[in-house]
Amino acid sequence: MSFLSRFIRPFSMNNAPAAPMAVPQGAQTATLAAGCFWGVEHMYRKAFANKGLLDARVGYIGGDTDSPSYRAVCSGRTGHAEALQVVYDPEQLTYRTILEFFYKMHDPTTVNRQGPDTGSQYRSGVFYHNAEQEKEARDITERVNQQWWKGGVVTEILPAGQWWDAEAYHQLYLDKNPSGYECPSHFLRSFPPLDYSSGA
Repeated sequence: MSFLSRFIRPFSMNNAPAAPMAVPQGAQTATLAAGCFWGVEHMYRKAFANKGLLDARVGYIGGDTDSPSYRAVCSGRTGHAEALQVVYDPEQLTYRTILEFFYKMHDPTTVNRQGPDTGSQYRSGVFYHNAEQEKEARDITERVNQQWWKGGVVTEILPAGQWWDAEAYHQLYLDKNPSGYECPSHFLRSFPPLDYSSGA
């Protein structure tokens, strides 16, 4: 799919809502924005299938408009980011692992941009669901900023406000459309393990 088709094709599809995502008892939720949500979901599902990832859902967060559509979010006027929610089993998959993967699979140093995709909807963000997640997100972000990204990280760390599921056709998009658009900044970087032995 061409870069232009990424914007044209989805607008012509129906806007059927996605079915609600179930969160099993004991599961936790992580919410991340790293640019085009098709590739983010695809990479997380591929990396953590059968390793603690119970479900994942793409959608919109961080804006000030109720029930935003993909077209509205792509305009950049709603304030929402394209994002991924991961439901995971903390006994198998840790929040730390999810965040380390997040900082390896996209470029957190570009403001409102991932690769050729520009606009506030493509910003880098961690949306925490409780105080423990906030503390860990800030600690890991500081460490990756110093150890991996040489002081260039611009990722937002914000409380997870209202989440809106993206339309059904966006869910598992690259599984259904293997030749679909993938942001070129979405690939796993080869960084050394983070040093947690001292303060960040």
